[in-house]
Amino acid sequence: MKVLLVTGRLALDQVRATAPGSDVLVLDVDVAAFITPEMLCRAKPDGYDLILIPGAITADFREAERRLKAKIRLGPKHAADLGFVLRHLGEFELSSRIPACVLMDGENRSEAQARAERLEEAATGRITLKGVKIGGNSRMKVLAEVVDATRFGAEDLIARVRYFEAQGADLIDLGVPLDAGMSDVTAALNAAKSATSLPVSVDTVVPDLILAGLHAGADLILSLNGDNLPHVGEAVAAAGVPAVVIPGPGPVSLEENLDKALGYGISVIADPVLDPPALGLASSLHEYILFREAHPHIPLFFGVGNVTELLDADCTGANALLAALGAEMGASLLFTPEYSAKTRGSVHELGIAARMMGLAQWRHTPPKDLGLDLLVLKEKRRLPLEPMPEVFVEAENRHKYEPDNAGSFRITLSRDMILAGNGSITVAGGIARDILNTLINMGLVTRLDHAGYLGRELEKAEIALALKRSYNQDEPLWPSEKS
Repeated sequence: MKVLLVTGRLALDQVRATAPGSDVLVLDVDVAAFITPEMLCRAKPDGYDLILIPGAITADFREAERRLKAKIRLGPKHAADLGFVLRHLGEFELSSRIPACVLMDGENRSEAQARAERLEEAATGRITLKGVKIGGNSRMKVLAEVVDATRFGAEDLIARVRYFEAQGADLIDLGVPLDAGMSDVTAALNAAKSATSLPVSVDTVVPDLILAGLHAGADLILSLNGDNLPHVGEAVAAAGVPAVVIPGPGPVSLEENLDKALGYGISVIADPVLDPPALGLASSLHEYILFREAHPHIPLFFGVGNVTELLDADCTGANALLAALGAEMGASLLFTPEYSAKTRGSVHELGIAARMMGLAQWRHTPPKDLGLDLLVLKEKRRLPLEPMPEVFVEAENRHKYEPDNAGSFRITLSRDMILAGNGSITVAGGIARDILNTLINMGLVTRLDHAGYLGRELEKAEIALALKRSYNQDEPLWPSEKS
């Protein structure tokens, strides 16, 4: 295929650097996004199967395509991505409306998701709960815990369960506090099961509460140990409900408790217990490796939340790394409670990470360039910086504040919406630009500096919304700016 790259003067060096050896047509315009069909037709490029124009162009090139007798398609938005697009040209049908970088990213993501689902459909689990495969060669599943579930009202518990399901949880765990009663467990389990078709587990070591969960229809029991097994082992086995087995109490080993549970005929999932960072994490990972070598077929419980909840760092990268470690050890369940604000989003992140690791293992490669990723604040390909002009005016901090006669606004977040309130008028939306344009169209902003201020604050609010962060007007968004 003979391909022509079309660009403007300013991007020429970038185009030649990222696509060496390619045919390049430079039109008489500085900014490539301003190229028009008429400019291209006047240049009369001939003999090309495909003409790639900059992805930021919005003009209609269908008439130019007819006149030049060549396909005209949108390339990437940024010249730095041209090399990637050209290397994968034969894999995608490019578009005249969607930039190639957006199209390829979307296609890669869709194909990766579809591949992950095909792998899961073909996989065999050691345990299957309501169609959810656990262990075997199936992908790791995300078990999301509702902490102190019996202390929720039914409506709030249902909302929490549905939130976890929407975030991609494969199973729901109801954490039961020690002071709960049997009727509390029954009520919580009934409410949770009314809200979802996912498997629901009861999480307690108290025998009576385990039995209450069994009678109310729990799909999985967390957790059996040396103390409660003599009291509930037969009932768990008779109910045919799988159970997570832990070490303890005291010096009682996981192996001893597993032997007892298997003796009752219980389908077991082993939890060697992942210790917190700086308090035995590396040693506990070693225990997981030893257990997996000794028991290659027993499904493994991996308590990711034991690390992320006790580590003051952004959880996204931590979840990805822990999922990679879990995959290497053959983990079956990735457990997280999303208990603290810093771990919000962990269920969604672990769901993506589990699929990433499944794809990486299938390809026998590191979890990179899969089509799925957990890049939130970092980028895979950095765009080149613009050169500094020889002459420029340095910005000064000397602006004198004057109030807008139309009034001031209080900007807040509520229910995944941005609110901009001015007296009795409140404008709500999810996109900063739309809110600002609405305020201007309503005549509620009369000063340019006020409009600029509102644009900055609304954009900060939109970023906070996307990152699930708190937002306070006139305060820095990032913690590093507060020191």
